[in-house]
Amino acid sequence: MSIGMFLAILDIQIVASSLIDIQFSLSIPQDRLSYIQTTYLIAEVIAIAASGFLTRVMSTRILFTVAMIGFVAASVACAMSETYITLYAFRFIQGLFGGAVIPVVFSVVFLIFPLKQQPIATVIGGGFAMLAPTVGPFIGGWITETLSWYWLFLINVVPGLLVASVTFFLVRVDAPDWRHIRKLDIPALALAAVFLASLELTLKESPGLGWLSAGALALAGLCVIAGTLTVRRCLARSEPLIDLSAFADRQFAVGAWLSFVLGMALFGAVYLMPPFLGLVRGYGPLDIGTIMIVTGVAQLIAAPVATVMEQRMNPKLMTVLGFTLLAAGLLWNGFSTFEWDFDQLFVPQVLRGAAFVICLLPITRLALGNLPTEKVANGSALFNLMRNIGGAVGLAIIDTIVEMRGPHHVERIVDSLQAGSRDMAAFVGLPLERFDGTPIGDIDGATRDFVEPLVERAAAVASFNDAWMMLGVMAIASLVSLLPCGDL
Repeated sequence: MSIGMFLAILDIQIVASSLIDIQFSLSIPQDRLSYIQTTYLIAEVIAIAASGFLTRVMSTRILFTVAMIGFVAASVACAMSETYITLYAFRFIQGLFGGAVIPVVFSVVFLIFPLKQQPIATVIGGGFAMLAPTVGPFIGGWITETLSWYWLFLINVVPGLLVASVTFFLVRVDAPDWRHIRKLDIPALALAAVFLASLELTLKESPGLGWLSAGALALAGLCVIAGTLTVRRCLARSEPLIDLSAFADRQFAVGAWLSFVLGMALFGAVYLMPPFLGLVRGYGPLDIGTIMIVTGVAQLIAAPVATVMEQRMNPKLMTVLGFTLLAAGLLWNGFSTFEWDFDQLFVPQVLRGAAFVICLLPITRLALGNLPTEKVANGSALFNLMRNIGGAVGLAIIDTIVEMRGPHHVERIVDSLQAGSRDMAAFVGLPLERFDGTPIGDIDGATRDFVEPLVERAAAVASFNDAWMMLGVMAIASLVSLLPCGDL
């Protein structure tokens, strides 16, 4: 089941390395290219939200099996797409089935494993969930350079069918109760779909449109209205589509919030590394993936250590340690220069990789460990939904920071260079001979042509650094939420 979840999460990032190849093959307009990712994410969060209800109706075994078979079928359809419209449609379907897979795995940890085995089960499930975004760029880059982008989807077929078969015959967690299907709240499902879809679109489109533009405000208004109506309807019904009562449990609420922040850090780090390595360092997909795989290796090495720590360490202290390491790994990148390469990026990647595993164990137990058995499936759905929404919010904030801070940094860099700053010249990568503190006057056209791309590169690095700093500050500040929890 963890392997199936790995495939579902991997399919978000594996495509990122090959967007240009897909764009060329299907003649996708530049302003519509990102929807290859967005359609999948929108569908995924809708499915995650509804997975608790679907588990009660279909049972864990049947839901997971059906979701994996549907995921495989949609993957084949994506590979066979001849237009970008059909690709978007099948990516949406693929996301629906993939999203149903993810929370079921975390539910199983607390439903079929005895207390002693839950830490290692959490590490295995959580490790696959965290590893997928990290190794996605490497796997995607290798497949694209050695085969073709079609195989980004076709590689799901054999392992997906094997996982579905083994799960169907071996997993016994609960029994289906098809009578619940009559209680499906279709208006709530429609409202939740509109809310989550408009939330994703608001976060995705607003940085480009401008947060105060008419289009962004319209999307935000739709999101707020649909979200409010969804919450009111779910709270008013005895058997709601999404049971929000778990948030009344203080420990679950804190665990869900920390999952939100962890999603920001995880997806944000994976989002920031490729443009730095591609635009600033000039690397291709496979080289980018090779550098980024350090985080994944660190996760694998840290997993057994984290399991032992979880059994012997106070969970609150372990959470503080994990998020402190995470903040350190994020803030470290906030001091990048255009010269940073594998060696300079190694330590912060190791810190983040270890931190992801150390963070995941205690916050998963914090959120789900004390819930009644009948509420675990629903709690797992909300817990995972918060991580994905955190990722979406993080990416939107990053886009906004990079877009808004870029022009500011260009202006600041130019002013410093004109003032003769040697430190700024070094940051930009200019020869230092002319920078002795003496103001520099007008420059000729040839010099301007030489300097401009270096200034733009330096401004991009500075903007990325601002985004890294934001993620690091968010990670350390989130620990304040642990104060009301007392001794866990």
